[in-house]
Amino acid sequence: MELFKEGEDTCKNIYNDNDFFKAYAGMERSQKGLAGAGEWHQLEPLFPKLADSTVLDLGCGYGWHCAYAVGQGAAKVVGIDASSRMIGEAEMRNADPRIFYQVCSLQDYAYPPEKYDLVISNLALHYVEDLEDIYRKVYRTLKPGGVFLFNIEHPVFTGSVGEEWVYDSQGKPLYWPVDGYFYPGERQTNFLGKTVAKQHHTLTQILMGLIRCGFGLEVVEEAMPSEKMRSLPGMEDEMRRPMMLLVRAGKAV
Repeated sequence: MELFKEGEDTCKNIYNDNDFFKAYAGMERSQKGLAGAGEWHQLEPLFPKLADSTVLDLGCGYGWHCAYAVGQGAAKVVGIDASSRMIGEAEMRNADPRIFYQVCSLQDYAYPPEKYDLVISNLALHYVEDLEDIYRKVYRTLKPGGVFLFNIEHPVFTGSVGEEWVYDSQGKPLYWPVDGYFYPGERQTNFLGKTVAKQHHTLTQILMGLIRCGFGLEVVEEAMPSEKMRSLPGMEDEMRRPMMLLVRAGKAV
């Protein structure tokens, strides 16, 4: 089966696989956009003021955050994604003269110096092996006073065994197994019926890496579903362990 690895030829990206992409398109967040994303009620308040700003979206997917940025007054948004199919969907669903989409991996993007007021990344960094390499590039491309806002799979989630519950004989989730937490690196997971390679990073690596690269931590928040979404199937179990980690970091003026 195909695996996603950061820096890999984009034609081999798992998000370009027909079956995988069809399954992804059926997800709540794919069909409803930000309204269908369980973390959005926590992520949206972390955005800085966007009027007349320049924004870079790393791993833009369907372009939902790009569209949000221009809706909040951003002057220019660049959205990159290693998947050509994702970029194709973004251009269909969230086109705007102020948004420029590009098929490009996070590693290969140029990161021009002091170009952006905001760099946003949603659920892409857990595919990156060398986080600090990306952190340094983001720091370089931010203007003084700029913000790096990202959502990454929580280390308790990536540090689990196959990113899956242990179930009882009736199919009820018993517990979430975490093992090998302090051994970062590639983890094989089953996502939407495909074997997908993700990268496990400890909480120390995620946060202290930012500090080592010059960022100041502004907000660290673990995502949990809103009370409204907890009535949806499976959402109550999302209160039993964290799935995502939201971080806002700043570049000094």
